[in-house]
Amino acid sequence: MSRVEDFLTTEEEQEIVDAIVTAEKNTSGEIRVHIEAHTRLDLLDRAKEVFHFLKMDNTKEENGVLLYIAVNDQKFAIYGDKGIDKVVPANFWDTTKEGIQKDFVAGNFKEGIINGVLKAGKELEEHFPWMHGDTNELSNEISKG
Repeated sequence: MSRVEDFLTTEEEQEIVDAIVTAEKNTSGEIRVHIEAHTRLDLLDRAKEVFHFLKMDNTKEENGVLLYIAVNDQKFAIYGDKGIDKVVPANFWDTTKEGIQKDFVAGNFKEGIINGVLKAGKELEEHFPWMHGDTNELSNEISKG
């Protein structure tokens, strides 16, 4: 098995998907998690590339958030679309990343991802509350590359 496949158990992946569903329940925002082994690109550049590949830049309100993880590199990035990036506090991405990093350093990968997803969901809910007729525009499943 690859490091990507070993990174999370099937049960842990389901818990993360459940956290995404919970985080998106009260917002029109979209959250995705993407895991791959390695990138040769700058981390944020790769996150932007994956964001586009997953069609996250096609949401109606430009309010998608991607948590990108390069397992073998032991690095991750958070990328938010234009709509959310305009309205979150200036330090939002940094404080979210710091929280995830603390869990990752302790080896608590599932918890770090879930905490990051739920924090992003709260921020999305504040700025992009769910409205009648909003639909889930993107899959909640973890994507892998």
